Amino acid sequence: MPVERWTPAQVDAVAPDASSLKGARGVGTPAKWQGSGLLDDVLWGLCKGSGSNPYQVCVDLSGPAYKCSCPSRKFPCKHALGLLLVWAGGATIEESAEAPAFVAEWQASRSARAARAAAPRATGSADPAAAEKRAQQRAERVAGGMAELSRWLDDQVQQGLATAERAGHQPYETMAARLVDAQAPGAASAVRRLGSVAGIGPHWGDRLLGDLAMLRLLVDGHDRLDELSPALAATVRSRIGFVVPTEEVLAGEAVRDHWQVLGQHDSDDGTITTRRSWLLGAGTGRFALHLSFAAPGQSLAADLVPGTSFDGELCFYPGAVPLRALLKDRLSPVRPLPEPVGAVGIGVALAGWTDVVAAEPWRTDAPMLLAAVVPSADGHLTDASGASLPLAAGYREPWWLLAFSGGAPATVAGEWTPGGLRPLAAWVNGRFIPAGPPMPGAGVARSPELPPDLLAAALVGTARRPFAAASIDVGDRSLPVSRLSLLEAAATALIYARAGVTAATDRPGVPPAPAETDSPLPGAAGIRLRRLLSDGGTPGGTQQAQELLSQWLAAAASHGGHVPPDTLPALLDAGRRNSVIRPAIGRVGGRRGQWLAAMRPDWRWLRDESPGESDPLTWDTGTPGERLEHLTRLRRTDPGAALAMLRGTWKSETAEDRARFITALAHGLSTDDDTFLDAALDDRRKEVREAALELLQRLPGSGLGRRMAERALAAVTLHGDRLVVVPPAELTPELRRDGLAAQPARGTGVQAWLLEEVIAGAPLTTWTSAFGRGPAAVVALARSHDWETPLLHGFAKAAIVQQAPEWATELVRDENLREAVRWDLHLLLPPAELARIAADFLRREDHLAHRLLAVHPGAWPDELAIAVIETIAHRARTDKHSWQLAELCRAAALAMPPRYSPHLSKLAVQLDEAAADPSRVRPVAELARTLTFRHEMLQEFE
Repeated sequence: MPVERWTPAQVDAVAPDASSLKGARGVGTPAKWQGSGLLDDVLWGLCKGSGSNPYQVCVDLSGPAYKCSCPSRKFPCKHALGLLLVWAGGATIEESAEAPAFVAEWQASRSARAARAAAPRATGSADPAAAEKRAQQRAERVAGGMAELSRWLDDQVQQGLATAERAGHQPYETMAARLVDAQAPGAASAVRRLGSVAGIGPHWGDRLLGDLAMLRLLVDGHDRLDELSPALAATVRSRIGFVVPTEEVLAGEAVRDHWQVLGQHDSDDGTITTRRSWLLGAGTGRFALHLSFAAPGQSLAADLVPGTSFDGELCFYPGAVPLRALLKDRLSPVRPLPEPVGAVGIGVALAGWTDVVAAEPWRTDAPMLLAAVVPSADGHLTDASGASLPLAAGYREPWWLLAFSGGAPATVAGEWTPGGLRPLAAWVNGRFIPAGPPMPGAGVARSPELPPDLLAAALVGTARRPFAAASIDVGDRSLPVSRLSLLEAAATALIYARAGVTAATDRPGVPPAPAETDSPLPGAAGIRLRRLLSDGGTPGGTQQAQELLSQWLAAAASHGGHVPPDTLPALLDAGRRNSVIRPAIGRVGGRRGQWLAAMRPDWRWLRDESPGESDPLTWDTGTPGERLEHLTRLRRTDPGAALAMLRGTWKSETAEDRARFITALAHGLSTDDDTFLDAALDDRRKEVREAALELLQRLPGSGLGRRMAERALAAVTLHGDRLVVVPPAELTPELRRDGLAAQPARGTGVQAWLLEEVIAGAPLTTWTSAFGRGPAAVVALARSHDWETPLLHGFAKAAIVQQAPEWATELVRDENLREAVRWDLHLLLPPAELARIAADFLRREDHLAHRLLAVHPGAWPDELAIAVIETIAHRARTDKHSWQLAELCRAAALAMPPRYSPHLSKLAVQLDEAAADPSRVRPVAELARTLTFRHEMLQEFE
């Protein structure tokens, strides 16, 4: 039977930690593997490493189990995860006819270990009498500890809980230490947790009283241990801290079923990391909880993969609600789980929760598998019957589920708690996705669970206000408590309230997202996007990751299509932080992206960037983004009609929209727009005036250009071969309206500044026409003149605004220009000319070469790329300053054509073999990795 391919989400789920997954993405491409194959259920590969021999990697998919020749102590290591990512990404891995030697050796060793494990072993203690004596001694110590806990609990309610806010956590630590000495670690942990409740957060008194009441119930259970049923007695012993040996559990009755792994939840209390994996038997309908633990620095077991299933046997720990289990035997390979069996409606799920609390009142969580639920707009999940459950704090905005499902009914696995449902995973149309991480936030305000009369008596203290109520009201029912103490009455009320929780009925699900009209992007490109959006999924640092994402989005927008829906939350967050990439996201976000963005205020920028339909009504009813797109399209086909449409609504537009819409006139700009743009120079909003001024300065024959030309020719005239300059005397209101800045540059006089600004605003054709000379000759007239500085700066700023490469070529060589102006001129040079200058500077080791590389637009031509490679090779072998090499490599990583990656990879290997300084090898190797990443990224769109 062929092995079903895993999904990337399932690979992520088996990663022991985030750093391993980050490293795996670095080797998770086919280019990193010298060979690979699939033999039955074993996936194997040879991964290129830093040494001469590749790492030998094996993954037994039926376990799963992992083996790698690298020195990592994590399982699975980054190489095993990387091999799984390559396979999950759809790469072609041929089935092997026979196993390589290292695979066969590993299979043989695993078979031998399995045989030894299956061999019968002696059970029981070597000295039963001594064991019985130790058990009796512990029982006595525990009894003493529980008796002391009982007295301590009575003291708390007699003194009053109001004092707990001032006392802090120390009283609880002291009592917990006594219980540890009494060998009751479970009860000790429960007492220690009280220190994080007392005086902290809203309704802390209600929560503290509830936890004390549950401890009182535990003490009472221990006192009556012999009267309880064996199952309930086992639960009480477990809560106190008695551990059932693994051998004893595995020796019990095994439950065979097709077990579905629903999801996992990891928690870390600072001393140990716990992984809770929930399973559900497809045949028995029985839930199972598998726990694994890891000390700091160690990896958690990854043998249960969410979203998969297998045939196997589980053995359950004894208890009133036997949920915790151990995996005794796996009887089939692991298979992907397209849709779990056993999902129920919210009403049935809550009935199951009631049974759990009734049987084991100390339990504060239970699994649920909900069928056909849809998120509501206020943090609930609603099923087909209209019943709703609230989501727990941190999960009340399930963007991961909304993006994945698009508002369609989903099967959701989760843990129900008194604070709401904590989702673990979801399935939609045969696709699995793990739940996103919790998001910080206050969440919904938690209501008190206990009656106010009980809480008031507990806060004051029974020594001052004795508790003598005959009954208490919980919800719509009165419970008799005349023979109970305050803590016993609180326990009764709390259990009743938790067991009797009902579903809400007025939380409708969100409307479904509209269907996509574009096709999805290629699958490999979607996987690449997930890497780009994940922490550490790309070579280089955070800044380089942002640039790579920008290049990916540009390629995706050019290709056409929409991104995978599950990437939308992270992508929208990236656009929220970086406005430069928003237009590209608007083109690939699809209709689901717009639907999702409408639900969250800080994502609504997408609706302003997304293109709208070419519908005439769009101008009247569309979003700002749709209206801008409509205006831009109309300008391309009928500029006059677009201008008339804009004129018709101009006075009613907001200042922000006026500034946006006026930029659309750049398409099809002509003298027909002159009057409208000139009038916009009087707009109240600065951004509108600046946008209009920029267009008028680029418009040949504009009224602004004629006015500035008249002023310029009045200030600068040609007498023979010499310029005569009479600068403007003052900044008049007319000059200010036409864009002259009021504040001169630092170190520049007022008249020189006004002369510079007038020349900058005049069309460059003014000079060539009036003087009868070309740009080079006009610039030559200004050089060595008394007013040389304002003349040359005026010409340069005019060249920048009017996009005049011929003028820029003449002016860029002038070193007297202000640095900012000079570097802006470089942007006007033809790319080939700029590359030639940069390559020349590199070969001459001019320190300005790096600046030229930074301003070069787009991909580098071959001449520049070769010059950079030569410079990198030279500096890596001879340069004393490794930071210069690193800076050059960072610049090349994002601009050098990716086809040069083999040259850099070869250079990195040569430097490594020559025992070069690692500080020189690292940037070269990182450059090679980035170029390879970009090369593969662009190929995925072909």
